[in-house]
Amino acid sequence: MNAPDMILYNGAIATPDGANPSVSAIALSDGRISAVGGEELLAGAPAGTRRIDLKGRTVIPGLNDSHIHVIRGGLNFNMELRWDGVPSLALALRMLRDQARRTPPPQWVRVIGGWTEFQFAERRMPTLEEINAAAPDTPVFVLHLYDRAFVNRAGLRALGYTKETPNPPGGEIQRDRFGNPTGLLIAKPNALILYASLAKGPKLAFDDQVNSTRHFMRELNRLGITSCIDAGGGFQNYPDDYRVVEELAGRDELTLRIAYNLFTQRPGQEYDDFAHWADITEPGKGNDVYKVNGAGEMLVFSAADFEDFLEPRPDLQPVLEAELKKVVALLVEKRWPFRLHATYDESISRFLDVFEAIDREIPFNGLRWFFDHAETISERSMERVRRLGGGIAIQDRMAFQGEYFVERYGKKAASIAPPISTMLRMGIPVGAGTDATRVSSYNPWVSLYWLVTGKTVGGLALYGEENRLDRAAALELYTEGSSWFSGDDGKKGRIAVGQLADLAVLSADYFSVPDEEIKGIESLLTIMGGRIVHGAGEFASLAPPLPPVSPDWSPTGVYGGAYRDEHGAPEVQALAAAVSCDDPLHRHTHRVFGEDGPWGVGCTCFAF
Repeated sequence: MNAPDMILYNGAIATPDGANPSVSAIALSDGRISAVGGEELLAGAPAGTRRIDLKGRTVIPGLNDSHIHVIRGGLNFNMELRWDGVPSLALALRMLRDQARRTPPPQWVRVIGGWTEFQFAERRMPTLEEINAAAPDTPVFVLHLYDRAFVNRAGLRALGYTKETPNPPGGEIQRDRFGNPTGLLIAKPNALILYASLAKGPKLAFDDQVNSTRHFMRELNRLGITSCIDAGGGFQNYPDDYRVVEELAGRDELTLRIAYNLFTQRPGQEYDDFAHWADITEPGKGNDVYKVNGAGEMLVFSAADFEDFLEPRPDLQPVLEAELKKVVALLVEKRWPFRLHATYDESISRFLDVFEAIDREIPFNGLRWFFDHAETISERSMERVRRLGGGIAIQDRMAFQGEYFVERYGKKAASIAPPISTMLRMGIPVGAGTDATRVSSYNPWVSLYWLVTGKTVGGLALYGEENRLDRAAALELYTEGSSWFSGDDGKKGRIAVGQLADLAVLSADYFSVPDEEIKGIESLLTIMGGRIVHGAGEFASLAPPLPPVSPDWSPTGVYGGAYRDEHGAPEVQALAAAVSCDDPLHRHTHRVFGEDGPWGVGCTCFAF
């Protein structure tokens, strides 16, 4: 290694064997970690080496989300009003009202995932009446998990939904007694009605998409993320919808590492998609910052087991086996790593039947493959995954949908959904992530809170001690664990000599803060490849410049993304004083979940 470009010193460095107090300094050279130790690293460094005093702060490896829709999320970030972490519905509705006033026609106000009613003090969702009152003239689309979307009257007009509009297969346009759409779109259980409706909205111009992607990456950097694996997504066509990220990669303006999977878009033509992509690109094409990772998470549409826990588990089509075998056999033959969305063990066991049959004809022979989600995977299925050399990427979807899961399947089933500890005990590679941005929040600290405490964002305890992780083990899943899923194990995810220099300096000590404070941790200094990509607090002067948010009406320019407590607390207190239980909008009954399950209560405005 050359002389260090940068030395970070006077820190609490989380080395692979834990937070070792004797390691307080790190040297970075040529984008990698060249030394770890103490103040002696400063003594031998040349005058040109940049020195940064960490002032005792905790340093961890850069976080790695092994399942996030970052490319699609970047194209849309500047159009979205994020309710991630907003503590009250009253505040969320006020944000909606204010953003509707700022948003020019024909643009929409979009709240696209990252929230659940259980995070709100009121413990309920908005009503269509409240949304229409907040935005009478500007189209509004509010997506709730995988199950529904709230569309105001202006939004229905923009979508062209009328009494004559038919329900799509697996979806419902709720109607009043006269047959007119009310504005509630419901997945039953197919979420296509939600995503197809969302896709009808205006898109940002190319330059604004570039700006949006840069701001989304910086938002992830703010939370300590330096790597991610993009899981593709519906309406994300390759290569057309990759132009923006390709442009930024070509300009060396990516501030996090992206390994991307290719997601088929054409039901009935999935084999043709993958055969075509195998002719024009290949896994590993690119570099350590931007590269092809493989196929999935959608391989064939007949294998989509929709994870709407408000609806019964779907029975997959009989054609599943033949269609999946055709595609996976091609991928194994071409040596394409693959991932597959899989929620329920009933689906997973059928998928494994197909994989094992292919393996007998065309051996997997170490090919990297994995399931995503796997909330109800059985121990027998996990053993089959292990024998085939597969992994499991888990996400904190239960932190947002756990209450619904408990109500449908019971507390016992929820206590091992997913069975994380068993996966690890069996030696299966496990990586952590969020499945953001349309369902869970992209905030990794919410996911780490869920792994450590076993609680939902609404505070419902799902897991006993046997299915919770200690803080070091949870962090390992979000760093070194996730690196396996992009073929980068041994290269990143640890603070050790020779590893890529991806680091986050935290706002609080993750290893010692009270459990409830984990969710509020941020990174004050984020480094990717030895380059500073984010700075805040005492390191704000080190932050690289970003262009102003565009377009100028963007919610990002006002709220900045996920909610931050220090900015919102006074507003929440003011709103608490303003909310009255005499308000007719608050004369309702809510379902509130406690340790013994759900019960009905009256108005919960007191929860402020």
